Amino acid sequence: MTHDHDLVLRPTPAQTEAALNPPPGRTGGDLVVETLAGLGATTVFGLPGQHALGMFDALRRSDLRYVGLRVENNAGFAADAYGRITGEAAPLLLSTGPGALTSLAALQEAAAASAPVLAISSQVPTAGLGGGRHGYLHELPDQAASFRGVVKSVHTVRTQSQIPSAIEAAWKSALSAPHGPVWVEIPQDVLLARTAIPVVTGGDAFPEELPPRPELTAVAADLLSKAARPAIIAGGGVVRADASKKLRQLAETLQAPVVTTPGGKGAFPWTHPLSLQSWIEDRHTTDFLQDADVLLVVGSGLGELSSNYHTFKPRGRVVQIEADLGKLESNHPALGIHADARLALQALLETVSERQDPTAPDRVRALLAKVADRIAAQELTLEQEVLASVRKALPADSPSFWDMTILAYWAWSAFDAKGPNHMHSAQGAGGLGYAFPAALGAAVADPTRPVLAVSGDGGALYSIAELATARQYGLNVTWLIVDDGGYGILREYMTDAFGEATATELTRPDYVALAESFGVPGVRTTPENLEQDLAKQLASPGPSVVLLPAVLRMFAPTHLD
Repeated sequence: MTHDHDLVLRPTPAQTEAALNPPPGRTGGDLVVETLAGLGATTVFGLPGQHALGMFDALRRSDLRYVGLRVENNAGFAADAYGRITGEAAPLLLSTGPGALTSLAALQEAAAASAPVLAISSQVPTAGLGGGRHGYLHELPDQAASFRGVVKSVHTVRTQSQIPSAIEAAWKSALSAPHGPVWVEIPQDVLLARTAIPVVTGGDAFPEELPPRPELTAVAADLLSKAARPAIIAGGGVVRADASKKLRQLAETLQAPVVTTPGGKGAFPWTHPLSLQSWIEDRHTTDFLQDADVLLVVGSGLGELSSNYHTFKPRGRVVQIEADLGKLESNHPALGIHADARLALQALLETVSERQDPTAPDRVRALLAKVADRIAAQELTLEQEVLASVRKALPADSPSFWDMTILAYWAWSAFDAKGPNHMHSAQGAGGLGYAFPAALGAAVADPTRPVLAVSGDGGALYSIAELATARQYGLNVTWLIVDDGGYGILREYMTDAFGEATATELTRPDYVALAESFGVPGVRTTPENLEQDLAKQLASPGPSVVLLPAVLRMFAPTHLD
């Protein structure tokens, strides 16, 4: 009789030969890159540093493609986007101390957005570990402590034999729902020392699944089937689980209107008769959702943005499907189902009863009309025309990446992503500088499609150095910079709150000339010519910059009413 625990993977003849006769000159760094390749990685991002040179030297003996950025934080953003586009864990190679710490803001965004990033950092030599203040370059008393509150899991290595298992465990952690960034650190001497450990030829790259509990989906299906006014909020978990088609099937079966959060953009067709689109920061939408007698929340924690700044107070039953256990019922009491969105939606599809509700499309149209009237009353024609021009210029299957800028705030509500996994922004953690380096990572992931990055002039200065990266690798990214001479949204916030703005005005460079100094084509445009100029640059191979000098305004919030 054979038991599962008796089964072992037998090495192939080639693996046996590699194990018995490893090539000379290998180090701990080779164990890192061999393990990554064995797990299925093809591309790594990063920035070299003194303690990490063992990993970077090993790259030249590997088939892994290396994409080097100019700032560690930007390398983290690029890895984040690569993970979002491919669904793979994106390796990020970093050096000790300042290099590692510079990546923290990017890892926070990856954590907030559940993007799988595998950060591998060097450490001071083993003799300097333990917080003894030995005075090594880049030394921290406890480097991992800086990351424990940010990443999903921390994996420390102290010997070469630990490297393959630690990286494999980190890989599976990054790709298990909910996805997220993970941290591995390896001392400098462990990376540099010659190794007699056999070549790493494979690994278990399959993360654990997170199915729903059947007794919970049975109750949820009963509630939804008997509901008089069901509605659905679709968050980023639907996109990450590749569950958009199942969401559409369920919505149509239940005749339930669907609104998507900023992170869930594209999870439901924009023009579908049941689509409430993404106007979640609108009081009319909030009222509509509050009126639902059963509200299904899929892949969202109903955080600040997704709850109209915590003004959303549901009156009916809430069913929440969430892979992140910490977000389950964190804001509202619910029938909480801890599960991957795809598996949970499939379970509901198998158990719900079909509902007939011919009034649902009419209620959706009435709501969208109210939203349109509210925006029209504010005379924001310029902003709507600029966003429409971007949508017309961008190919339907191209991804876009948005910084924390006024046009992005509009896009969260008003931009048709044209499909799941097409629109990404820094709304998870809300830091500046995300768009352009993230777009570079997406272009590395899929060079067949042009990629759009959208920044304000303030955010653009965070990542301007990556124009050199875009040129070096010939990446197919067009960067739209909306230049309003400062931190535009902060200017609005301060003026509204205090009557005038402080510390929001910026002296900025000539972005077109600056781009051209990097060998990147640049064009200055106007709102009237934006669609034509942007489309032309997106259709041209390689990187480009489109500068739009314009002062845009934000639509009035409703959560303050």
